[in-house]
Amino acid sequence: EKGWGMDVNHLKECVDKARAEGTVVRAMVVINPGNPTGQVLDEADQRAVVQFCKQENLLLVADEVYQDNVYREGKKFTSFKKIVRDLGSEYADFPLISMHSVSKGFYGECGRRAGYMEVIGINDEVKDIFLKLASVSLCSNISGQICMALVMNPPKPGEPSYELYEREKNDVLGSLKRRAVRLTSALDSLEGVSCNPAEGALYAFPRLYLPDKFCAEAKKIGREPDMHYCMKMLDATGVVTVPGSGFGQVPGTHHFRTTFLPSEQDIETVITNITTFHNNLMKEYS
Repeated sequence: EKGWGMDVNHLKECVDKARAEGTVVRAMVVINPGNPTGQVLDEADQRAVVQFCKQENLLLVADEVYQDNVYREGKKFTSFKKIVRDLGSEYADFPLISMHSVSKGFYGECGRRAGYMEVIGINDEVKDIFLKLASVSLCSNISGQICMALVMNPPKPGEPSYELYEREKNDVLGSLKRRAVRLTSALDSLEGVSCNPAEGALYAFPRLYLPDKFCAEAKKIGREPDMHYCMKMLDATGVVTVPGSGFGQVPGTHHFRTTFLPSEQDIETVITNITTFHNNLMKEYS
């Protein structure tokens, strides 16, 4: 209802509940742009998160691997580090770990297994432990390090490869945007499905309004309804999705996560298969 925006009151409820049950809550992880929902947080929500973490004495871990993947007009990526610095001297020692990777963005080099983290506001003893953990590997990931260096230092205006780099980057991101719009609009048009536009990242997270008969069948075999839906879709179409019950969705709601990574040609086949499956299911169980 709020475009997957943050609700600090809900965060407070979750932290209080965990502590009341004996959990020592030490950190909060935020994925922005988001997985599985594809939302892009605005700066007001980000400030609220930082202020909440300071109030509750929590380390903030910012997973920002999708920072290049922003598609919605009027939306932009802002790093949590910038938010922290803009809050002024009161937040000079605020603990923050920011993470990036070569696995996402417009390059998608998942197999390179390379990324980095920047650590601020944390004492030197803890940083020494991080260094020690990173140093125990016997074999450095050289190709991954090279890719990460290129991500951090892309071609600059005036350099020989700059124009080609910009063209290929814009081509990939433009195609992802078209696929995002095509998939989310198709899902949102189905009976018993609502799907917010994908603002960023690589995912759509539609909500399912499933027939009672279908939910009863799922319960009978010991499955969550959205898991039952995803498994039936896999059997019928070969399309792999992830049930929302694996992501801590609001009790009583049902979702699934899917991606718009298939090519622009293949995404049409995916949409056709999902649409046919869903329409047949709704007809059978209504």
